[in-house]
Amino acid sequence: MEPVIPDLRAAPRTLAYAKLLEMQALLLDGSDDTIAGMATVSALLHHAFGHLWTGFYRVVEPGQLLRVGPYQGSLGCQEIAFGRGVCGTAASERRTVVVADVHDFTGHISCDPRSRSEIVVPVFDASGVLIAVLDIDSSVPAAFGEADRDGLEKLVAWFARATYVPVPV
Repeated sequence: MEPVIPDLRAAPRTLAYAKLLEMQALLLDGSDDTIAGMATVSALLHHAFGHLWTGFYRVVEPGQLLRVGPYQGSLGCQEIAFGRGVCGTAASERRTVVVADVHDFTGHISCDPRSRSEIVVPVFDASGVLIAVLDIDSSVPAAFGEADRDGLEKLVAWFARATYVPVPV
């Protein structure tokens, strides 16, 4: 039986991410499957923090196109071009993007009108190749800060040892 995902909304973010890193290590021990990792990380984050949308957009055309991958929450956009919206910006610039108010982000893609803030973290394989972005949307303005950036970047570091097999277009 798998462990229950704790509600960490009231916990200090650094402690919450430390707990999630422990759970990730336990749940993915011995695994090198990227899709299973994405599904697991999405579930951990979504249920621990009660985010609006938590999931991955996979690189299906390097430098060009992201496609929705494992996620939790309301429906997501199916495809996002590199450079478009927060996800496309994080992918093209290969850096974490934190947006306190999505209405202030030029070109924001609104997959869910309840979204108010967003964080997107690039995901790299062992060779440093961008394989996906982790996208988290909140219905609360300014929901993400430096502790989230740091914690999420540590969680996605797991993918640098996983095996990624792109899905044919």
